[in-house]
Amino acid sequence: ASHTGAMASEDSIYDAVFRRAGLARVFDFGNIFDFTDLVGRKRIPKGNRLAIITNAGGPGVMATDSLISLGGKLVKLSDETMQKLNDYLPPFWSRGNPVDVLGDATPERFATATQIVLEDENVDAVLVLLTPQAMTAPTEIAEAIAELAANTTKTIMTSWMGGASMREGIQVFNNAGISSFIYPEQAIKAFMTISDYSKNLQMLYEVPKEVPVIFQYDRNELREKYLTNIFPKAKILNEDDSKMLINDYGIDTTHPKAAATADDAVKVAEEKGYPVVMKIYSPDITHKSDVGGVILNLKDEEMVRAAYSSMIKMVSARQPDARIDGVTIQKMVDTKGAVELIVGIKKDPSFGTVMLVGMGGTTAELFKDSRLEFPPLNEKLVMQMLESLKIYPLLTGWRGDPAKNVSKLIEVLIRMSYLAADYPEIAELDINPLIVTETDVIALDARIVVDEEILKNPVKDYSHLILRPYPESLVKEVTLKDGKQVLLRPIKPEDEPAWREMLANCSKESIYFRFRYDFFYNSHEVASKFCFIDYDREIAIVAEYEEDGEKKLIGVGRLISDPDQEMMEYAILITDAWQKKELGCILTKYCIEIAKSKGFKVLVAETTKDNKGMISVFRKLNFKMKFNEDSSVSVKKYIQEEE
Repeated sequence: ASHTGAMASEDSIYDAVFRRAGLARVFDFGNIFDFTDLVGRKRIPKGNRLAIITNAGGPGVMATDSLISLGGKLVKLSDETMQKLNDYLPPFWSRGNPVDVLGDATPERFATATQIVLEDENVDAVLVLLTPQAMTAPTEIAEAIAELAANTTKTIMTSWMGGASMREGIQVFNNAGISSFIYPEQAIKAFMTISDYSKNLQMLYEVPKEVPVIFQYDRNELREKYLTNIFPKAKILNEDDSKMLINDYGIDTTHPKAAATADDAVKVAEEKGYPVVMKIYSPDITHKSDVGGVILNLKDEEMVRAAYSSMIKMVSARQPDARIDGVTIQKMVDTKGAVELIVGIKKDPSFGTVMLVGMGGTTAELFKDSRLEFPPLNEKLVMQMLESLKIYPLLTGWRGDPAKNVSKLIEVLIRMSYLAADYPEIAELDINPLIVTETDVIALDARIVVDEEILKNPVKDYSHLILRPYPESLVKEVTLKDGKQVLLRPIKPEDEPAWREMLANCSKESIYFRFRYDFFYNSHEVASKFCFIDYDREIAIVAEYEEDGEKKLIGVGRLISDPDQEMMEYAILITDAWQKKELGCILTKYCIEIAKSKGFKVLVAETTKDNKGMISVFRKLNFKMKFNEDSSVSVKKYIQEEE
């Protein structure tokens, strides 16, 4: 198997599935119930920044250890919060988080300290711990905390430890709807699960930056070339063919050249220019380094000849059944200060193609510092992958080292996701190492394993992906009656700011005609529902106009499928400045074409009697209309009946 094949385990693929679906993962039955209890309180924390209030140091420290071991953060309290606590608490309090209010803490002291911490904007949730001590009043303290909980939206968890003496206090929490746990570790585990759940939900709708990706070649023509001439050569493509495909997708590579003899190797090395790298050339050897098949930094003819001789002997001894066609020679890249990554593709039998990025080099499988995601990728998903890696600080500049070209790396990973989407015929792909420097991102080695079954029996477009990629085929340029050029294209998550601006340029009347009520659009929570869509079940075609280098959205037509995939509901919005220019008619006709091409039978819509512009469009396009008693108008078109 390739490095990616070995590292993309079944369990890690399930983790990627859960993340992309916005789900939380639990590993034992106890945590299922604890997590459910927290979710049921309907106070899901915005992050994993936890503060701990306790009347004993030991439980606070142990809770902290549990939190950190599960990837949580013990929040640093703000200077203002620290000052308030210093002013209020006895001089011997812990002076940090966990906040130890000391063993003689009264209900008032517990409640006031908790209130101060809850008011800190850096705090997402609070865990209050109580141990039975000589002066402890567990029920009264519970009542004080319960009163606080009624006046905050933040998550409060409690752990009243001490058996029978704590029962009344725990009952107070149950009655107040506050989660109470037997031990702090239980609370921490449930909190981290709900934090992961919250983070996964937020990640689903984070607005990515636009990363322009331009291809030098037509990808359909490239695909025809590789399926016809390259992929049929062998199940495992040689390094040159593998790198050629990667390079055609705009990713820089080194270019190896084959040499069958020592003399040939010297000749190629002199063409490339010293120093060079020599690799064994064999269709039967996957991991060249494991058999002595890679030698770096060869600086002259003598070193090349010696390396050729020793490599052929060593590889022949270590893998005697392998066919050896000589070696390849490529220019040595200066990797001083560079970060080595592995980037790969693997096709999973259950979930289709998955992408991997992680720590690269010969130790990639040993350290297993990697992250999986499903293509297609955007800027936010790529950044989440990179930031999850333990070696990510090396990319941003570690201990005085200069930062690496992360922007270029993001572009490379997005290009790889295009490649993954375009080729169901790829079973596995490895780039290892992918070198990231201050200025460049270069693939030094690559390997592609071909899925010969799919090569012989082609499959439906994108059937190897669990998520449908951006439908580029629906991008179309049209001309309005005044001669202006407008681009019609599917909406994408990156459009959210432009979508909000488009609605801001609409009158209240236009908004009402589209939504039938005073629609509030200017929030991420609302806008994301209209810009983050499943292209299999919904299509929104935006009209984009460019003037003086600035692109603006001036209209949108939206098609939403019914569960049976037979009927689509249609809605349209055109900004006021672009009404009465035939844009509504053009956009509606194009949406009809799309629905028809997808095999839908009926298009339906709703409007009002006073929306004369759209009634005119529907009449012009032969929709059947029904004027209802409530002033609404129902329209319908049987689109498959038309020639």
